[in-house]
Amino acid sequence: MNESMKRGTEEAAGVLSRIPDRVIHAGDFKEKGKYAIAAAVEACAAAGGGTVQVGSGDWETVPIHLKSKIHLRVEEGARLLFSSQFSDYLPVVFTRWEGVECYNYSPLIYAKDCTDIAITGKGTLVGNGQAWWHWKVLQQEAATGLIRAQINHMPVEKRVYGTERAALRPSFVQPINCRNVWLEDLTVEDGPQWTIHPVYCENVVIRGLDIRTTGPNTDGINPDSCRNVLIEGCRLDTGDDCIAINSGMNEDGWRVNRPCENVEIRHCVMEGGHGGIAIGSGLSGGVDKIYAHDCVIRHTMQGIRIKSMRGRGGYVDHTRFENIRLEDTTHQAIQITMFYEYSTVVPKSNTPSDFRGIQIQGVSGGGHALGIQILGLPEHKMKGVSLRQIHLEAEQAMECRDVESMEWEDVKVGHIG
Repeated sequence: MNESMKRGTEEAAGVLSRIPDRVIHAGDFKEKGKYAIAAAVEACAAAGGGTVQVGSGDWETVPIHLKSKIHLRVEEGARLLFSSQFSDYLPVVFTRWEGVECYNYSPLIYAKDCTDIAITGKGTLVGNGQAWWHWKVLQQEAATGLIRAQINHMPVEKRVYGTERAALRPSFVQPINCRNVWLEDLTVEDGPQWTIHPVYCENVVIRGLDIRTTGPNTDGINPDSCRNVLIEGCRLDTGDDCIAINSGMNEDGWRVNRPCENVEIRHCVMEGGHGGIAIGSGLSGGVDKIYAHDCVIRHTMQGIRIKSMRGRGGYVDHTRFENIRLEDTTHQAIQITMFYEYSTVVPKSNTPSDFRGIQIQGVSGGGHALGIQILGLPEHKMKGVSLRQIHLEAEQAMECRDVESMEWEDVKVGHIG
């Protein structure tokens, strides 16, 4: 953990001590029905901040918009059942959708420009994402227009969606442009799209979450152009990448130009879904100083996954994976590729990404289809990769193409007979 990361984590750890002692019970607003929790948050914010306590039982709710110095405490036995009525998520709010800024449906829990916010407790957030998931096959026209908005010189304030025709699904929990964010102990189930999605945030701790989601593009945790993020002790079983680090998509990511940097991932268990720990493919603003260690990844498509493609630009640097147990991946145990084959919208340019300073060491486990895959581009070859103490068993050992240089020490991939 570097000095900036250490200071940021310490500042985030003090969130609860800086929130006023005031406690407001959501139960006191029961007469407001599905607006009860939102009303309790507004009342707490108007009083100067404090804790909004949600007691046990089922709570139907509309989106919850946090304010500075608000602690949403979801007690054990409490289940927040988010509305499946799309109109409840209007008016539109400023957001980032798959790496592009726009105005869209509100995330289920949202905070903008806040300082010192927390969501904790042994309770459960239920996103009712099934109501939204079929939009995956309806979104293409709007997604194409949005992802090409920067090419077409469309200002952000004109990128307004929030309609069933556009069909752009919101994230579940999204603090955006916030400082000092603390998330702890919750169970989070089945959101519309990305689950925990901090954007442009500084000093974020995500600890002890149990994330369970099965829908399309329902990644677990997505730090997006954030700085000083600690993810620890989480369990994830997802419909897409379990943890994915991003920094914007194509031309809009270059315009914003905010890297995701100083991220530590430790003591997490990931299973199901696509990549266990992934970087990209939306890395156009750059990804720097990532340290993932002492984790278990099993029953995913890929284990460790760094992915980009022509047109993304950006870079990955100072990234280290260490002491990772990988078991039973259906595709690649370790994948570093500039030839990522999937994209919501194919980029217009051919600008490549730069991969450098990638270290992977102390990785072991068996049951893989392919042990290691490293793919550069013919015109932009891979370099700056270091593999050490890698002990895997796989049906196929390695695929390596368009690689200019690579460090290699004690790498063994045995064959599954």
